[in-house]
Amino acid sequence: MHAGLGVVWGKSKAQNSAHLLLGHLLDTAAVGELVWDRFLSSAVKDRLDAHSGGRGRLFFSLLCGLHDVGKATPAFQMKDEALAERVRVAGLDWRRLTRNQSRQWHHARAGAVIMRMYAKEAGWPRETRNWVWPLIAGHHGIVPATATLQPPTPSAHGEGPWREAQRAFVAMVARELGTDLTSFVNVSRPRRAGQLALSGLIIMADWIASDETHFEGQPSLEKISLEESRRRAETAWTSLGLRGGWRSSHPAPRTEKDLVRLRFGRSARPTQAAAVALAEEMPAPGLMIIEAPMGEGKTEAALVTAEVMARRFGADGVFVGMPTQATSDPMFTRVLDWLTKVDPEVSIGLLHGRARFNKEWAALRREARFTGIDEGLDEYGLPDDFGWASAGNGSGPAAEPSASGEAAPDWFLGGKRGLLTPVTVGTVDQLLYAATRTKHVMLRHAGLAGRVVILDEVHAYDVYMAQFLFEALRWLADAGVPVILLSATLPPALRLRLIEAYVQGVTQNPDPELGSIPAANGYPCLTAVAVGNDGGLDARVTSGASWRDRPSDVRVEILAETVEFAPTSIADAVTAEVADGGRALVVCNTVRRAQDVFDLLRPVFGADVVLLHARFVAAARAERAERIVDQLGPPGRSGAAERPRRLVVVATQVAEQSFDVDADLLVSDLAPIDLLIQRVGRLHRHVRPDVDRPHRLRQPRLIVSGLRLDAAGLPSWPAGSRAVYGDHPLVRAAALVLDAAAGPGWSIPAQVPALVADGYGEHPLGPPSWTATAERYRQDWLDKETERAAKAANYLLAGVDALGAKTLDGLHDRSAAPREDDERIAAVVRDGPESVEVVLVRRAPDGGLRTLAGRPLGPNGEAVNGDDALLEEVVGATIRLPPIEAITTAARAELGPLPGWSRDDPWLRHARALVLDDKLSVAFGKYLLTYDNDHGLRYQRQGER
Repeated sequence: MHAGLGVVWGKSKAQNSAHLLLGHLLDTAAVGELVWDRFLSSAVKDRLDAHSGGRGRLFFSLLCGLHDVGKATPAFQMKDEALAERVRVAGLDWRRLTRNQSRQWHHARAGAVIMRMYAKEAGWPRETRNWVWPLIAGHHGIVPATATLQPPTPSAHGEGPWREAQRAFVAMVARELGTDLTSFVNVSRPRRAGQLALSGLIIMADWIASDETHFEGQPSLEKISLEESRRRAETAWTSLGLRGGWRSSHPAPRTEKDLVRLRFGRSARPTQAAAVALAEEMPAPGLMIIEAPMGEGKTEAALVTAEVMARRFGADGVFVGMPTQATSDPMFTRVLDWLTKVDPEVSIGLLHGRARFNKEWAALRREARFTGIDEGLDEYGLPDDFGWASAGNGSGPAAEPSASGEAAPDWFLGGKRGLLTPVTVGTVDQLLYAATRTKHVMLRHAGLAGRVVILDEVHAYDVYMAQFLFEALRWLADAGVPVILLSATLPPALRLRLIEAYVQGVTQNPDPELGSIPAANGYPCLTAVAVGNDGGLDARVTSGASWRDRPSDVRVEILAETVEFAPTSIADAVTAEVADGGRALVVCNTVRRAQDVFDLLRPVFGADVVLLHARFVAAARAERAERIVDQLGPPGRSGAAERPRRLVVVATQVAEQSFDVDADLLVSDLAPIDLLIQRVGRLHRHVRPDVDRPHRLRQPRLIVSGLRLDAAGLPSWPAGSRAVYGDHPLVRAAALVLDAAAGPGWSIPAQVPALVADGYGEHPLGPPSWTATAERYRQDWLDKETERAAKAANYLLAGVDALGAKTLDGLHDRSAAPREDDERIAAVVRDGPESVEVVLVRRAPDGGLRTLAGRPLGPNGEAVNGDDALLEEVVGATIRLPPIEAITTAARAELGPLPGWSRDDPWLRHARALVLDDKLSVAFGKYLLTYDNDHGLRYQRQGER
C-alpha cells in the first residue's frame, strides 16, 4: 500500500485536524451508491446502464469516489502547513512552488488531468476520456476548457513520487468498489444533457459527504474502508431524510379509465381526456402543448398527463413553473392536493423568494434549517476549498411524514438544490436559471432529469425570456425529459418556435424539418410532438369543443378618454356602471395609474373599493388577494364569503394570471391582445343565475380604457402603456378592439385563437390611414426584439451554435464571471431594469425601531431573534422597490440587515432593511418613498409635486 494513502489529506477544519483524502473519496462513493439506489428515477438509471453495459451504479459510484483525486497534488497539500509536513515526511515533497502558483492550480482541474491520464493507461478510448474528465473538473460548479488543464508549473501538479501516489488513489478507490478502470473501457458516451445531470449528481454526493456532522474526520488509515463509509453514508442519508420521487407503482396504471375523476373527484372534460390519450400514444418522451380557455381545467389535465408520461418514460416527479411568485402559491396548493393522492410520502418544495410567507408551505415545514456549502472568493467560490460544510446546517432527524403532504428535507432547501426535490412548484425562473451559464447549473439539471416539467402561462414570456425558455427546452429534450406547456392565448409563431426548440434538443439539429406538424385548428387545441426511435418526427394535433355549454358573447366598448388619459375617465365610467350594485374589475397597466384611479373611486365607494398591485408588502398583498378571491371566487365553495352586492377591484397585471375572480364588468387599459383576453377571462368567469348579476351587467362587457383616436384618426395610449408593452402590439390590439366595438364584440372562447393570431400576425390591421405609423412601430419593435434576443444569447448555457457538441468541455468558458445571487440571476433571465427587495421597518419617535405595523424591534432590530411571531411580521413587510436605476444603485450600496439581526438566520442575514420615518416615508436614491396601507408604496422624485 502506498504511504501517501495514509498522509494525503482531503479536508481540514483546523491545524492538525484532518480527514484523509481516501476517507472522503470512499464516503462520496458510498453516498453515490445511495443516490443511485434511493434517489434516481428509473429513466436516469436506465440511460446510464445502457451506456455502461448494465453497470451504471458501479460506474457512477466510481466517478463519485474519484471526484476529489486532484487533491493528491502539491498545490493542494501545501494549503495547511502542519498537515503538509506529514506529507513531506512520507516522501511526497515539493520545491520552488509558491503560494500564488498553488492557487492557480485548482484541485478540480488537477483531478481531471489525473483521471484522463490513468483512464488512458487503462485503455479507455479518447471519446470516453473526453466526456468523463469534465465531470471531475466540474465538481465545484464550473466546467473549464481543455486549454486550462495545464498547471502553472509541473511542481504544482506533482512529479515522480506524486504520480505513483495519484495512481494509488485511483486504484484504491476502484479496488474498494470491487473493480478497476480497465473494466470500463467499453463505456459509451451519454447525450450531453445526461452528462450535465451526471455532473450535478456527483456534486450532490460530494456535498452530502462533506457534512462533518455525519462524516467526522478520519485522520488515520486504519479506520478507513468502504464498509465504514457505507455505514456513515447510511446514517447521514437517514438522518437527512433524503429520498427520491414516487415509486413506479404510484402513478395510476393504464387500465384506469378516468384519471381526472380518480385524482380530482369529477369526470374528465373532453380536453383533459384527450390530453391523457395523446400521452398514451407518444412514441417517446416529448412535448405537449395544451391550449384551452381560462377555467377549462388545464392544470388538472397537465398533472394527470404528467402521471401518464412518468409511468411510460420512467420519471418520478414533476416541476411546475409559474410566471410569478403570486401565481406559484395557489398552484402549490393544487399540486400538493394532487400529490397526496399519488404518493403522500413524496417530498414537495415551493421554490421562490417569498416561499416563507406561504402559510401552507410553512405548515409543512417544522423548522427552517438551511444547509450550505461555504462560498468564497476564488473562481470556484471556495477560498479555503478544503473545509467541511458547516456543522449543524440541515442535520438532525428527518421531518415526520404528514397525512397532507411532506415538505422537502432541509438538505434540499440549501442554495441551488431546490430542484433536486422530487416535486417542486415555483417561478419559471427556476427553470430559466438552468438555461444560464451559472455556477453549479448542473445541480438544476440533476434535479430536472427524471422528472416531467409543466410550465403554465407560457404566453407571458417576452422575447428576452423566451430565449432562455427555448434553451431550457433544448436541454430538457436532450435529457429525455417530457414537457407540458399550458396557455390560453398562444400566438401561432410562438407555438412553432417552442416545438422547434424541443425538436432541436432531441435531434441536435439547429434546423430541423417541421413541415409534418399539422396546423392547430379549433379551440381547445392539443399538440404532441416527439422524435421516435427511428429518428422520425411524430406530431399529433387534436382539438375539440370547450366543456362550457355556450360561448360568452362579450360586448366591447371604448372609453372616451381625455388627451392626458386622466384617471377621471375611468372613475366616472365605473361610478356610472356599478354605483347601485355590481362587481367591477379595473385593470391598469401601471401601479401609479391604478393608485390614482383608486383615489378617485374611494370617496364614492368607500370600503367597497380595493386596490391590488405588486407594491404592497408581501403579507398585505397576499391578504388582499385572498380576500378578493374569497369574495369573488367560484360559487359553492366551502367556507367562502358571501358575494358582496357591490365591489370594485382596481388592479394591475396581477389580475391577469391565476386570479380566479368573477367580475360583472371589466374595465381594462389597452394591452396586447393575448393579455387583454386573459383579463377578459375574469369577466363572467363562472356560471351564475341571472338574478345574481345587476340587469345592466348580465351581458359580459369590456370597456377599454387607455386608447383614444386623434383628429386624424390615429390611435394613442398613455406613456406608461408604451413603456410596458411597446407601440407595435398595442396598435394591433387597438385595431382589433375598434373592430369589435363597431361590431358584435367577441365570442369567447371561440374567437381566441383567431384574435391572438391576428394580434401577432404580419398582415396589416386597422384603416389605411394607420399603415405608415403601424409600419414604423413594427420596424422599431423588430429592431428591439432582435437586439434583446442577441443580448440574451450572451448568457445562454450553450445556445443553438453548440448543438451537436459531444462533451461539456468549456461549458463555462464563454461568459463573464457567473453571477450568483438570485436577484442578479433573475435580472439576467428577465431583462429590464433591476429592482431590489427590501424589508420595511419604521423609526419610532423615541429613536427605536419598530415593525411596519408598530411592534417594537429594539434599538438595532434584535428583538426579532428567537421570536417567530415577530420574525413572521418582519418577513411579511418585504417589498420590491421600483425598478429605477437610482433607487436600485442606492439600495445595493447602502442597505443591509439591521445590526441586531442574527447572522444565523438564513433569511435575515441576507435581508436589506429600509428604515422609514414615523410618517412611513424616507428620502432615498433621489426619490421620496412613502408607504401606506391603502395605496402601498408610492414614490416621487425629490422636489417634484
